[in-house]
Parts: sequence; structure tokens; C-alpha cells
Amino acid sequence: MPETGEPQKSNSTAAQPVFAQALALHQRGQLAAAEKIYEDILRQQPSNFDALHLLGLISAQTGRSERGIDLIRRAIRLNGNVADAHNNLGNALRALRRFDEALASFDRATALKQDLSPALYNRGLTLADLGRHEEALASYDRVIALVPSHAEAYRNRGAALRKLGRLEEALAGLDRAIALKPNDPGAHNDRGNVLNDLERFDDALASYDRAPGIAGACYNRGNVLIKLDRLEEAVASYDRAIALRPDYGEAYNNRGTALLKLRDHEAALASIDKAIQHKGDDAAAYANRGKVLSMLARYQEALAAYDKAVALQPDQADIEGYRLHAKSQICDWSNFDAECDQLIDSIRNRDATAAPFLFCSVPSSAADQLLCATRWTAKNHPPSESQRWRGERYHHDRIRIGYFSSDFCNHATSHLMAGLFECHDRSKFETVAISWSPKDPTEMRRRLEASFDRFVEVGDMNDDAVADLIRRLEIDILVDLKGFTGGSRTRVLGRRPAPIQVSYLGYPGTLGAPFIDYIIADRTVIPDHHREFYSEKVVALPDTYQANDDKRAIAERMFTRGEVGLAPTGFVFCCFNNNYKINPQMFDRWMRILGRVEGSVLWLLEAHAESAANLRNEAVARGVAAERLVFAQRISMPDHLARHRLAGLFLDNTPYNAHTTASDALWAGLPVLTVLGDTFASRVGASLLHATGLPELIAESPEAYEHMAVDLATHPSKLAALKARLAANRPTAPLFDTKRFARHIEAAYTAMHERHRAGLAPDHIDVPA
Repeated sequence: MPETGEPQKSNSTAAQPVFAQALALHQRGQLAAAEKIYEDILRQQPSNFDALHLLGLISAQTGRSERGIDLIRRAIRLNGNVADAHNNLGNALRALRRFDEALASFDRATALKQDLSPALYNRGLTLADLGRHEEALASYDRVIALVPSHAEAYRNRGAALRKLGRLEEALAGLDRAIALKPNDPGAHNDRGNVLNDLERFDDALASYDRAPGIAGACYNRGNVLIKLDRLEEAVASYDRAIALRPDYGEAYNNRGTALLKLRDHEAALASIDKAIQHKGDDAAAYANRGKVLSMLARYQEALAAYDKAVALQPDQADIEGYRLHAKSQICDWSNFDAECDQLIDSIRNRDATAAPFLFCSVPSSAADQLLCATRWTAKNHPPSESQRWRGERYHHDRIRIGYFSSDFCNHATSHLMAGLFECHDRSKFETVAISWSPKDPTEMRRRLEASFDRFVEVGDMNDDAVADLIRRLEIDILVDLKGFTGGSRTRVLGRRPAPIQVSYLGYPGTLGAPFIDYIIADRTVIPDHHREFYSEKVVALPDTYQANDDKRAIAERMFTRGEVGLAPTGFVFCCFNNNYKINPQMFDRWMRILGRVEGSVLWLLEAHAESAANLRNEAVARGVAAERLVFAQRISMPDHLARHRLAGLFLDNTPYNAHTTASDALWAGLPVLTVLGDTFASRVGASLLHATGLPELIAESPEAYEHMAVDLATHPSKLAALKARLAANRPTAPLFDTKRFARHIEAAYTAMHERHRAGLAPDHIDVPA
């Protein structure tokens, strides 16, 4: 708070009993009564300096700053040599955020009276308002030299030091302020902020707890609790902030963030909407609203929220990726190329961050993806100073592998990995599932639980507790199956709970993280000349990086074309990828292919009604009838595999290839046509085809891809020969030989472990066939 000094008369004022009465009332805080007397005096004596000055002071003290400024300036015109008047004028100007004028008034006050500590203190506050923290610091130091017990000067000195990044000095200053004024909740709140910056989170919480009754302290406490992943406590802290200040928009917004992390999406949305109700110009709240609506698959509304956030704060490069992904989910390609170029430019040149998973579907380079991932990890998942594994050596009879995932359920990752888990050589490897997966009552879940030596649930534990648990389990090699996909817990990995940490399968690219030692790949998805674009050391498996379960059941049911919405005749191209992977360039190719194959249709997955409608409109815009796009509904995996029999050729897309969906097609006997790209995600199709014995289905260019699709659709004998080869290859193809794959990945784990035991740093590993 600014300091006005004690109301007093100047030496020029005559000793008038009525003025003395007003002054006494003013000093006792009876402002309305004092104001009335000052006004009576001015009616009799319009040029009474003291009445003008002190009436202006009361006006400023009661929130009527403009009137206060006018009255004090009238007084100063009568007598410009009273330092207190300039100080009080400065306070009134500062209240209206007229900081430069306020500073000039405080400078005049201190020029007239160099030891006027209130003016020096207020000058420091104003310099801080202007961001001139070094000068503010000097002003507070002058106050402390004059008044060594000035607790507020120490407190604001600490705030200035925090702004200057001198955190230890700031903490010392705040400790001095608290020693002088132990029950100042604001000082305890400020101390908590400094401790938060120092990442001394437990100490920060203790300081916030000593700042009762301050909504900001409860809010800051909630922010720390989010960092500690103590989300329920964070929500409770925001609730206390809101109880103290019902219009606290920022608290509602961050409460929504905590609820989003708790996956209570509807409650998160309600809280963020409250934030917008109380603070309608909060761009951060609209951006948060977009994220929640995207999680609820309400993409059109999400896009509107992102647009509002950008309208309120145009330079928001960090939400460009989220906004573009929301548009891609519904196949809204308006301004697509320009927005992709803008996002790439923001990553390269504007220090923007974008969620790397969203960036995979943007036509970009491997170098761009490394930059995106590295920046994202540094901002959102920096390595913790509290590393759990600190060089200890474990002595286990078997290598202890921890698989870390939220997908141990009826999920695509498990559909690929289940067979591998079952095929591990238990004489050499001990396997532990570290799971925060939904406990769905499916056969897949039961099968997974039975396939590990230990199945450990960590869904109710925060990141620190999970890291501690992994360390106690003495996991030799921790294999993260999530990467940057939904529900990941990268912060656990940043606490280094295991001596060897590996990225595998869930995310098709680098994590850009110094705490991930290896990425499991093959020489197709990461050729040797691409290794520089990965922060991890590359483990190259000999056939394909992708595990596959050779026990996947294909339903015996024979679907009819009519059952799935296909016309009785005509060639069927299909692509069962998620719709957000489709881009206008890929769609152009597909429509040209349909135009050249009379009567053909394209069978796609219907992810959303909006995306289906937009894709039909895009087809019509390219001269293709809307009904030539047919949309498939989600069904059980055995039935989904069985309906592949109705298709003639699977058309892979780029730059984000089909991954599980491509192996599904190949397992079901359907050839896949792909084109080789430049990033991990755009080379997966080629990896799978090499491992299936059908490399001729890897097109060398987009033009070759179109030609090959038309050629196969119009020459049934060529396609029949491919299908026959695929059927003949399947029993021995490396892609579907789960036991062979298990031996290869176990060789990779053994090589990693042997390097570690020999005290060698991680290095690239090439696993022999």
C-alpha cells in the first residue's frame, strides 16, 4: 500500500479552531466529517492551501482520485514547496495508473525533502509498476536506511529482487520483512512465490498456509499443488480462493486446468466458463476452454474458443498447434497450408511450443519435429532436480523390464503388444506393468494382467509417488509406451526413476528429452542418416520396430456390402485411419484415383459427423459425388478385421501413416499402398510392408502412388496375386512372428543392460537378425 503520511497543516495555516477540529477528525479516520469542515472552510477561504490539500487527500483516500488530483494541484499552485502535497498527488496519480506523472510527483517531493520516507517508498512502488526494478530497489534501500524497521520496504524490496531473478536475496529480504511483521499475510504470500520459483515447493506451500484470508495466496497454493500433481488438493485450494473472492476468474480457470488433469472434463468446462463469466477478456481461459472441448470431441466449439483467444491476444503462437489440430479433427481445411506454414515458422523462429503429437500430422521435417519436441519437453517436462536413480547398481538374476502405460486395456497399443508380453523369456526377464489404465472388463484386460510377473496400479498416485515406487521396484529398464500421446506421464520419467529409460511404440518420433536414453526403431523408420534428428540413441531392430500379436482373432462373420453401406458393385479403396490424419493434399490424390477408377468408392472411418460432412463437401468440390465416400462405424476388433474382406486396397496416408490400422489390414489379408516420407510417422507403412514381404507396395513418389492405386484397382489379376502372396507370407512374415520379434527386442534390452553394467554411456544399437 502507498504511504500518505499523517494529515497535518502547513506552517502557513493560521491556528483556526475549526481547522484543528477537521484535522483531528481526519487523523482519527472520520473522513466524511472532516471533509465537510474542509469544504466549509473553502467556501469562506477559496485559497486555503491546507483545506485544498487535505480535501484532495480525502478524495483520493475515498476512491475519487480525479477530484483529489484537481484539488491537490490547486493547492500546489498556491504553494509548491510542501513535499507532502507532492507525495499525495503522486499517490492519486498512481491510483489511476498514470505512473510517469506519479513518479514525477514523488521525485519533486523527495527533492524538497530528501528524507521523506513515504515519498521514497511510493517512488519505489511506482518504479516497480513501470518495470524499473533496479531503480525501485535503490529507492527501497533509501527507505530502509531512514527507517530500519520498515517491514513493507523489505517486502517490496524482495518483490523487486524476485523480478530481477535474484531469488536468494529476495528470500532473505522477505524473511526480514516477516521478522519485523510476523503476521503480514502478504509477506508470507510473496515468500511462497519466491520459494515456488526456487522449486522448493513444500516450503512454498508452508508459506502460503501462513497467509490466511488472502485469495491470491490460496490461488498460488493451488498452482504449486498442480506442479506437484496433487490435483484434488489444488482444486480445494482454488475453492478457498473463490470463497474469499467470488469473481476470481484466474482461480476458476486454473481450477479448470486441475479438473482437466483429473479427466473430469465436464466439471473443468464448467469452471472455465465461470472464469470467462467473471473475466471475459481472459485469452488464457478461452484457450483452456478450447483444450477441454477438444477432449470432449466438441471440435467446432473448441475452434470457436481458440479463435476468441487469438482475437483477445493475437500473438499466441503456443495455441496454434491446438487450434490446427481441432480443425484437422473435423477436416476443416480452410487456410490449411498457410496455417501449417505459420505453425512451422512459429516453431523455428518464434520460440513457440506445440504439443509434438499434434505436430506429427503437420507436413514438416524430422529436424522440425526434434525442435518441437525438445522445446515442449524443456517447457512442460524439464528434468527434476530430485533424481530417483543416482547411480546405484542393481544385482538381479533377471533383467527387470518395466512397461509404463495407460493403455493396458482394450486399446490399439495392447492389441499390438499383448503377444510380446506373453512371449518374453521368463528365465531371463522379469516383466512389470506400471499402469494407470482404465480397468475395463474385457478379455484383453484379463489377458494383460496375466501376462506380467507383476501388474502395478498407479492411477491414484502422483508423479513423485510413482517415481518413488519405480525406484523401489529397482526397474532396470523402464519402457515408456506413451510418449506424447494422450494420458502420458512424462514428468515421472523426468525424475529418472530407472537407470535405463526407453521410448517405444506409442509415439512415432523423438521426445527431445535428456532423460530418455533410447528409442526402439528400425532402419526404415529411422535410417542412419536421420539419427541426428533424435535426442535418443537409436535401437534398430532387424525387421520392423512394430510389435504384433499373432493371436488377434478375425471374426468368421462374412459381412455383406449392404450391411456396411457399400454399393453392390464397384472397387473399394479404404483407409481406416483417424480422420485428423487426412490432409487436403492426400485427399486430392484419393479423389484423382476415384476419378480414374470408374464406380470405385473410398471407405473411411467415421470419427465425427462433422468430419464426414466436411469430407463429402470436399469430394464434391473436387468433382466427386458425395456418395462415393462411405463411412464405417467403430465395431469390435474381430468384426473390424473381418470387414476388411470387402475392400480391395488400403490407401495409406501421409505424413502421418496408418500404424496399427495398417497392420490390422495386413493381418486381415488386405494389401496396403504407401509412400515413403521423411519422418518416423511417415515411414511406418514402409516398415510394415518390408516386414510382410511386399516392398513393391512402397511408392517412391505421390505420382507413383496414384498410378499404382489405379493400376491395381483396374487389373484384378495383379491385386489377386498380391493378396495371395500376403496370405502365403503371413505365417512366416517377420511382422507377424511374435516370438521372433520378442527375441529381437530382448536382444535389444540385453545390449542396453550390458552397456550399463559395463559403465558405458548409451549408444546406438543394431540388433542382428
